[in-house]
Amino acid sequence: MTALLHEGRGVAGPLEPANSIAGRSARVLDTLVKWTTELPAVLLLIAEVALLLANVIYRYALHDPLTWADELASLLFIWLAMLGAVIALRRGEHMRLTTFIARMSPGAQAFLDTLGTIVVMVFMLCLLGPALEYVQEEWLITTPALEMHHSYRVAAIAAGVILMLVSSAARLLQHARLKNLIWSCALVAACALALYAARGVLPALGNLNLVLFFLLGVGLLVTIGVPIMTAFGLATVAYIGSTSHTPMLVVVGRVDEGMSGIILLSVPLFVFLGALIEAMGMASAMIRFLANLIGHMRGGLSYVLIGAMYLVSGISGSKAADMAAVAPALFPEMKKRGEAEGELVAMLTASGAMSETIPPSLVLITIGSVTGVSIAALFTGGFMPAVVGALAMIVVIWFRNRKLPKENLARPPMRDIVSSLLYALPALALPFLIRTAVVEGVATATEVATIGVAYSFVIGLLFYRKFQWRRLYPMLVEAASLSGAILIIIGCATAMAWALTQSGFSRQLAGWMGAVPGGSVGFLIISALAFVVLGSFLEGIPAIVLFGPLLFPIARAMGVNEVHYAMVVVFAMGLGLFAPPFGVGFYAACAIGRVNPAHAMQRVWPYLAALFVALILIATIPWISVGFL
Repeated sequence: MTALLHEGRGVAGPLEPANSIAGRSARVLDTLVKWTTELPAVLLLIAEVALLLANVIYRYALHDPLTWADELASLLFIWLAMLGAVIALRRGEHMRLTTFIARMSPGAQAFLDTLGTIVVMVFMLCLLGPALEYVQEEWLITTPALEMHHSYRVAAIAAGVILMLVSSAARLLQHARLKNLIWSCALVAACALALYAARGVLPALGNLNLVLFFLLGVGLLVTIGVPIMTAFGLATVAYIGSTSHTPMLVVVGRVDEGMSGIILLSVPLFVFLGALIEAMGMASAMIRFLANLIGHMRGGLSYVLIGAMYLVSGISGSKAADMAAVAPALFPEMKKRGEAEGELVAMLTASGAMSETIPPSLVLITIGSVTGVSIAALFTGGFMPAVVGALAMIVVIWFRNRKLPKENLARPPMRDIVSSLLYALPALALPFLIRTAVVEGVATATEVATIGVAYSFVIGLLFYRKFQWRRLYPMLVEAASLSGAILIIIGCATAMAWALTQSGFSRQLAGWMGAVPGGSVGFLIISALAFVVLGSFLEGIPAIVLFGPLLFPIARAMGVNEVHYAMVVVFAMGLGLFAPPFGVGFYAACAIGRVNPAHAMQRVWPYLAALFVALILIATIPWISVGFL
């Protein structure tokens, strides 16, 4: 789940009339940021796909790898990530928690929207000076193959910070009321002065500062709707600046380190691939085959929904995109057959939670990036936990439909089933192609998405022939935006995790977790429950970046297989992500199904209970995760 939490626009009216000088200036600034970021980001994404695909071909087919390819890909990647983060900020697509804000009055929402924008600007101002200094420091370092100065790469961070400042200023001019702006600035200034005045006292508090900055501070910022990347980053900056003499240059370095892992380049590539399989008609082909095969059964389309989510999930990097690809194809027919809207969304919600471990899940890729666990092993281990989850849901569906009268639907002729299978085969082959390419060493986890992109283009254009070229540019912009929103969270979370480690918290956490009664079993139980909670609030990727480097070494020391532990953690986070009242995945499913959350909430619990039983099985039977390694 990656882009279910979005920034809301102010609802209380603009700071200045739209035709004023300020209003016109805001539109000019917004247009400038748009064209400074969107078109370059699109070109960078295309260049990354071409570069990595060429490297696969040269290395595997021609046995002559491009030794400079990784260096150039890394340079382009950090620019793509930062421009994507700017696009996400401008479009209001950064991840944030809206559960509490949605219940407030329009006036309170408008104030918090303005306050959140001011907080973002404060964070960017804190990074600006160190980011420019970081560019100067990196000039002395050159890449071995291309002999390019690192400054050309890290200048992306400074450029992104400047553009986010400009975009935030334009947003204030367009959407903020003067009264809200004044009160927001006063509140932020008061907090800054309080921290400055307490600089002499805070270092003596020791690890109590962790509670103050990273529990209360981050919790408050997330609760009032500040983007998660800002909550993590600003809390880290405030902690470092108030309790130590560590230069802020180190924070920028940690952000760069978190965003620059070459394995993370797969994030924008898989996001783009997910959009392609929907646009090319590949997703609808898979659903049509499943509907012909089992759609005539009692509750048949419910089983189709589970199967479709299993096939489609994991490729796009966004559970919202996965659900949006499946729901429109199935919901109309399911409603005709008498299914209640709330039940449909309940099944969609649970199927999203069920499919979190299915490769090539971006959460699995992130785990491999931050913990060093083999990506190929994670991909192999991810299938069976999802099968257990799917079987648990199937039991609930069977029990619910067992006494219903059999629908008066004839089974399609075998020729129709075979025809739809043949039509869907090229699409059905894609997930297996991706996994095989990684496991057999044809391509790395970073490169394999480019094989999927090339395959989808060829199959889509030559076989399915449903692609509309006018959709390509918006798809590329959307992929850049979603990727930037994910990657900057990883960067800020990496800086926050570094601060926690420097404080000694990781050693204390290891001691606490190691002393849990029940040994490895107790550790697994505590971890599963903790990640259910974390999944409700933080979402998968930031939670993994924060706690993965701390908890995976403990699991290893306690004799828990790392792939097994990863599956328990990811499945638990999926449950939290889709469990009401806080799980944002639940509200995304309601939005996609256009159903009032109250209608779905009462129906989702049997499915989530079944998935909780599946989680217990996954945690207690390691073979489910490691049996095919």
